[in-house]
Amino acid sequence: MAPLYVGALQCGAYATARLPVPRRAELLRAHSTNVANLRAGRWGTLATSAAFVEEPLPAAYGVALLAALGTAEARWGAGRAAAVFAAGHVGASLLVYAGLRGRRWARRAAARPAPEAAGGAGTAHAVDVGASYGFYATLGALAASVPHRGARAAATGGLLALGAVPVVRRGRTFTDVGHLTALALGVAMGAAGIPVRGRIPATGRDVTGPVPSATPVRGRAVGARPAPARRPAGRGSGGIASPRAGV
Repeated sequence: MAPLYVGALQCGAYATARLPVPRRAELLRAHSTNVANLRAGRWGTLATSAAFVEEPLPAAYGVALLAALGTAEARWGAGRAAAVFAAGHVGASLLVYAGLRGRRWARRAAARPAPEAAGGAGTAHAVDVGASYGFYATLGALAASVPHRGARAAATGGLLALGAVPVVRRGRTFTDVGHLTALALGVAMGAAGIPVRGRIPATGRDVTGPVPSATPVRGRAVGARPAPARRPAGRGSGGIASPRAGV
């Protein structure tokens, strides 16, 4: 499914790029998870915003997105990989929206104008589409589910540090905060084992179930064929006791 999604995203980007600029901007804003849309109750943009990008994906970014989603799908299955992507995309979008609304309320209470980066008029109607939130969440979950403890700590720490750099600099945007938020959500999901919980390996045996015991029972190993029962040496034909025996 990862190639289909990335391919559809890229094809849609080329299609929207051919539209007139005003029509293209109107279409992207209509599917954005910005403050204006969510405040108006257009919650469907939480899903449709992941189906659009502002411009065609650069080759390096497209390959990285495909590699991350493909690796997640191979490790966890298509359903769980899609769930991690969706949880990161929707969760980060809602948390950023809540943060922007909170900043605006605080500045309004202090009677100070809100700059665009803090949720002003420009940010409220900004174009906010793309797959980056889900991409960052998938990267975080993959890093946090690395089997080796040292490699896992290095991967998660390095990704969180890289994600924090744009947030602490001057001129940061709400998208920078959203990327770090999505990354943290992915790390939390990976650390909790959510993507891989209950997964059955290729052997067909559920590793979460009970493991058969190898402890011998009454001198016989478990799984060994039981010895045939000894038949009583009765009297009569065929070794079967006669019903008249003992009369």
